[in-house]
Amino acid sequence: MPVPSIYAPRRTVVNSYLVRERDRRRVRELVWVVVALAPLALALLGYTWLRLEQVRVGYRIEQLERSLHRIEQSERQLRLEAAYLASPARVGVRAAAELGLAPPALAQLVFAEEAR
Repeated sequence: MPVPSIYAPRRTVVNSYLVRERDRRRVRELVWVVVALAPLALALLGYTWLRLEQVRVGYRIEQLERSLHRIEQSERQLRLEAAYLASPARVGVRAAAELGLAPPALAQLVFAEEAR
């Protein structure tokens, strides 16, 4: 409970006719602070954006390198398989087994000198 003052009687203040004015000096100071801090804020935002972009591109490069490695392994495997399938010894064995082919007899050979 407030202690009553002996010097001033306690009265309620009627503020219905009071109007608050804007302090132009304070608004001007606020504008200067915003103008002074805006370049710093923009620089920080730009740096953050560039750093995030660098991290995103790094992840993308790593993903592409993994994909390239898988493709190179697949290519290496396919080259080995193609070399195996095209080897003359294997082709000769398959020709004899599946098609019944045999090496030509000496009478079947035609030499280039005889053909002229």
